Amino acid sequence: MDEKPRSDDKAARPTPMMAQYIEIKSANPDCLLFYRMGDFYELFFEDAETASRALGIMLTKRGKHQGADIPMCGVPVERADDYLQKLISLGHRVAVCEQMEDPAEARKRGNKSVVRRDVVRLVTPGTITEEQLLDPARPNAFAALSRLRAGDGGWRYGLACVDISTGAFDVAEVGEAELAGELARLEPREIVAAEAICADARLTSHLAHLDAPLTALGRDVGGESAARRLLDFFGVATLEGFGALGEAEIAAAAAAILYVERTQKGKRPALRRPSSLRRSATLEIDAATRVNLELTRTLKGERDGSLLATIDMTATPAGARLLAERIAAPSTEPELIAQRLDAVSFFVAAPELRARLRAILARAPDVARALSRLSLQRGGPRDFGNIRAALAAAREIVALFSAQEAASLVAQEIAELAVSDGELERAIATRLADDPPLDKRAGNFIAQGFDAELDEARALRDESRRVIASLQQRYVELAETKQLKIKHNNFLGFFIEVPQAQGERLLRPPFDAVFTHRQTMQDAMRFSTRELAELEAKIASAADRAQERELALFEELAGAVLARAQELQRLAQGFAALDVFAALGELAVKRDWTRPHVDSSLDFEIIGGRHPVVEASLEAQGKIFAANDCDLGDARAGKIAVVTGPNMAGKSTYLRQNALIAILAQAGSFVPAKSARLGAVDRLFSRVGAADDLARGRSTFMVEMVETAAILNCAGARSLVILDEIGRGTATFDGLSIAWATIEHLHEVNRARALFATHFHELTQLTKRMGRLVNLTMKVKDHAGEVVFLHEVAKGAADRSYGVHVAELAGLPASVVARAHAILAELEAADRRAPVEKLIDDLPLFARAAQAAPPKDALRETLAAIDPDALTPREALAALYELKAKAARA
Repeated sequence: MDEKPRSDDKAARPTPMMAQYIEIKSANPDCLLFYRMGDFYELFFEDAETASRALGIMLTKRGKHQGADIPMCGVPVERADDYLQKLISLGHRVAVCEQMEDPAEARKRGNKSVVRRDVVRLVTPGTITEEQLLDPARPNAFAALSRLRAGDGGWRYGLACVDISTGAFDVAEVGEAELAGELARLEPREIVAAEAICADARLTSHLAHLDAPLTALGRDVGGESAARRLLDFFGVATLEGFGALGEAEIAAAAAAILYVERTQKGKRPALRRPSSLRRSATLEIDAATRVNLELTRTLKGERDGSLLATIDMTATPAGARLLAERIAAPSTEPELIAQRLDAVSFFVAAPELRARLRAILARAPDVARALSRLSLQRGGPRDFGNIRAALAAAREIVALFSAQEAASLVAQEIAELAVSDGELERAIATRLADDPPLDKRAGNFIAQGFDAELDEARALRDESRRVIASLQQRYVELAETKQLKIKHNNFLGFFIEVPQAQGERLLRPPFDAVFTHRQTMQDAMRFSTRELAELEAKIASAADRAQERELALFEELAGAVLARAQELQRLAQGFAALDVFAALGELAVKRDWTRPHVDSSLDFEIIGGRHPVVEASLEAQGKIFAANDCDLGDARAGKIAVVTGPNMAGKSTYLRQNALIAILAQAGSFVPAKSARLGAVDRLFSRVGAADDLARGRSTFMVEMVETAAILNCAGARSLVILDEIGRGTATFDGLSIAWATIEHLHEVNRARALFATHFHELTQLTKRMGRLVNLTMKVKDHAGEVVFLHEVAKGAADRSYGVHVAELAGLPASVVARAHAILAELEAADRRAPVEKLIDDLPLFARAAQAAPPKDALRETLAAIDPDALTPREALAALYELKAKAARA
């Protein structure tokens, strides 16, 4: 729309109200503007058209602007959260514009004066705090990015992850190649960055799969201004107390604070001080692997069917979020893993204690999110009730463990819960009514008898309400309709509402002498009377005094709660940790899981391993999962197991289950196996399944090769690699060649522990040349032409893939199946005449062939990494000096 009225045409000038709307909208162009008018949030112009389509609500019009009708739609204030949830889920941002004064105050300035309004918050996917809009079991964080030039001419990224609904605030510094994987682990709902970063097409293409909108902040926040913003926000004199934060981390943290201030309009959430993520202490899992293994979401994007959904037996929302965090970032520190397993073992051995603790935790509300709402002045009386209930639960838990000698981490969390002295709990209990409302403006949440001034105002207000009820009954008889109601809103005050048909009668004599028309709605009409107006003035005075006093008591209690914010945040963390330990104990007992042993060796020995998700699904159907062993350990370097066998025999399941067992063990959980002894894995890579990426111009085979390249370039001796059907997306000889070379590289260069499933049976002959290569096969029974898949893994190699049999099961026409059998027989006969052993003897190993690889050209690589359009003059000069230095060394 053209928001600028023509000065030479008075008819084109907007009304005072519309001029106010246009001014506020122009300050928030990237948001839908919820413009408060009485009991509704109204939207106009393009916002109205967009919201009407998104929400499925009626589009109307209100007046004209520059000769054209103004589109309009609206949502009731009392149901605004429902509509906000839908808009946010569709990726919209919403600016909430409230009335900052009573309409009566505006009228004192003149009949045409407009009520003062202003945007009080921006609602975005990563900054929502309302309980109705949040997923209790999932963090709701946004990520802020910054970047600095690295010594090699590339970029180093600062990353800050902030969840204002819980106060979590983490920072990290990562390389460009690691950024997408780190963001995939954190799963932010929204990413914010400076305009220069958002405009980097290569970077944004890497982040496209994250399903998180990218929001431009407008400018970089770095240097001294970044440090100053953090100091001011947290009210400290130095950043030394935050630990050793790097320049990129500080810049990212400052960008996050800027976004919080911008969206919350000056309100300060109860954020914890930024904590640096020690990435070396957690298992690195790239974005593709997270998707392939379906850790927290299935390939369809659903939680049900994922590893997390299968193992989540937590009793609290905070516990569910912590469990998700540990599955997303398992530890690589054997000592910490052992302590966590000790805590789970403690609860496995104490079933009665575990059950009593879980019952208490189930009653404990989400303290962190209640505290966040109160700090942002969006809290309600029930948040006080939640905090009181949490404090009571903490007392019960401390008493429950008073005579117990618990595992070290359990005892540590119990000690944190014992910090509260009960003063805050008593303060809330004496003030709060038994069944408080959700909204503080609804009133009646302060207990009767606590405050004499409030009790007096309430008594006068409630007497007036009885008079209103009596007056309504008299008007019902006078208007001869039982559908008449006396209602109230902030815009009209008290009014009489009747259905449209009855309202038309009240406009005519003799009723019009008593009833004065005020407003016509879509299906109702509103009226007033002189008597009602006089009564309203009396009621308003008493009601206003009661509300004012009750809100003052609310703020007083909120201040007392926020003064204990750090204590309450520790309490919330204690609940979450105890919940996770007890839930994993419950899981271990119910599923018959065993404690793994994790150390710093290169072991990887699993006896009787099972896939946790598949086993749970089969169990629900009354079926049994076939357990299998896996041994990839070696004192020098990892073994590579080449897994062959038919389609549908369970190769992919076998690969995935061993990766999932490693993740569970390092997350501090018992595992689905008879026994498991693992050397801690530092990086996990997976290339499983087929998918294209057409938006980035990548075919299925190209995606496969990109993911394989990342593995071969990054995997090390402590890594775990699972590869499924490498080379299947191209011609047979091309695919066999790539798979062959990949195995050689893994064996000679990466030296990682690996599982390599393939239908290229020629690769099984490589065990004759490679000492750490072993062959495994999926067992089948072929009886009278019928193939039975046993889903068992055994040593050895398959000689057939049974693909034609699977095609027959899929329903291919009998003539096609018969012809395929005939062709297969001819091809197999030809293959027997050209054995692969000779080819293997003729080709050198990868280690010798790789020696001829061309040397890297550091000068060209540095030059290729430079983006001239993104450099400042100073950065360009620095890059030029760096190139000259490298040229001189060359």
